[in-house]
Amino acid sequence: MHLLDTKAAAPYCGVAPGTLENWRVKGLGPRFIKTPGVRGKVLYDPADIEAWKDANRFQSTSEAA
Repeated sequence: MHLLDTKAAAPYCGVAPGTLENWRVKGLGPRFIKTPGVRGKVLYDPADIEAWKDANRFQSTSEAA
């Protein structure tokens, strides 16, 4: 399994790395993995990014509200 760091994952989400970091704090973005330790790495599984994108697909603006 190839995991992506925030910088590598951000383009798959269509946002800047800083936006992905902000979403992570707010619980808005894709699921992530945090390695143990105070300075643990944040990693993203591409399958989780795809699942997040699928869950956020809409047909109309009223559906997305």
